[in-house]
Amino acid sequence: MANPNSTKHLHLNAFLMEAGHHEAAWRLPESNAQADFDLAHWIKLAQLAESAKFDSLFLADGPALHGSGEFRPAGQLEPLTLLTALAAVTRHIGLIATVSTTYNSPYNLARRLASVDHVSGGRVGWNIVTSATTEEASNFGLDDRPLHAERYARADEFLEVVLKLWDSWDDEAIVADKARGRWADPDLIRPIHHRGKHFRVEGALNVKRSPQGYPLLVQAGSSEDGRQFAARFAEAIFTAHQTYESAVNFYSDIKSRVRSAGRNPDLVKILPGIVPIIGSTESEARKLAKELDDLRVPEYGLGALATILEVEPRELKLDEPLPKQVVERQHREGFVSRSQLVIEFATREKLTVRQVLSRLGGGRGHFVLTGTPEQVVATLEKWFHGGAADGFNVMGAALPSGLEAFIEHVLPVLRAKGLFREEYDGETLRDNYGLPRPGNQFHRASAQSA
Repeated sequence: MANPNSTKHLHLNAFLMEAGHHEAAWRLPESNAQADFDLAHWIKLAQLAESAKFDSLFLADGPALHGSGEFRPAGQLEPLTLLTALAAVTRHIGLIATVSTTYNSPYNLARRLASVDHVSGGRVGWNIVTSATTEEASNFGLDDRPLHAERYARADEFLEVVLKLWDSWDDEAIVADKARGRWADPDLIRPIHHRGKHFRVEGALNVKRSPQGYPLLVQAGSSEDGRQFAARFAEAIFTAHQTYESAVNFYSDIKSRVRSAGRNPDLVKILPGIVPIIGSTESEARKLAKELDDLRVPEYGLGALATILEVEPRELKLDEPLPKQVVERQHREGFVSRSQLVIEFATREKLTVRQVLSRLGGGRGHFVLTGTPEQVVATLEKWFHGGAADGFNVMGAALPSGLEAFIEHVLPVLRAKGLFREEYDGETLRDNYGLPRPGNQFHRASAQSA
């Protein structure tokens, strides 16, 4: 169990992405251009993050090829499969996978996540997404993706079903009485008999309640629907902000919504993404950033931006601002919060499309922090103490070098200030995040009806 008397520190998640988050990282001379399919690469990153006592690592995912593959690595290993392999070579670090509610069934996914939580000894988290692209929809026999509101309505019911399934076994269900030949108490393994708009599931799950009760629930959408969903279910939130003020407003809004939903806002951890590019001097850091920026292929960035904004690439002119009709468009069905973020900083700073592409190249809209270790720490400390973050989603621009630099140069400064742990406090991912093991909802229902 986590130590309740441990000093409050910020939480750090290592967001891992093949050769790095910068779109051109794979082109660096030292990079592994096929890192996405190289298990040894992922093992090295996981063990590196664990050696530094990161709370968790995180894998993004989507059930479609990313672009054409011409300008950037476009494939990826299925994350729960990869996390199962990483669980065998790590002991403490949390393991968070992105899995969609749109193209999965609750029973199979509840079973897979609970299984990996058992295999890892209670270290799994689920980043819950609703799949925003038409490419994903077409891989599942659909002509178009479901509408944004419909995807979240399905996700709401999906979570209700999955939580019922994880609670369908009591912790004491297995009695293992060899003398009497009685393996389990059938009264403590209950079918859920779910009947809803989207799902009909009998249950019970065929996997016992996992070490954490259920995996840590993580969410990353910042749209209105996403915020409401997070207020009901999320225990950790990954988010993107370009300014301190934006991060403060988001933090305050989410904590208020969580409180209104009848939950304790202190038990919901908000972790903005940061892309640290670190040098011994500010000039050296900027040189590293320019080296990466010079390797970008504009055609790739243009296609990625067009996808976010839901326009054709030909509508975007490199040396002109974002078109008025794009900026003023009121409704989008895909990347709602990310498109809003891009439009806000592009218009606020009067950027051309070319300049927008440069800004997005490092981390797709996440905050790129270029400077010395002391400058990076000053920003993290301001956000942490200033009500903008409970921790950070650390996104190495190049991997493993970006993560190595953060560990070698930033963590010692954070530790000297008492802002980050020296050792793990417990055994599970929930211990890492200072979160309690959830009780069984059927026990609560029985107590309320008694």
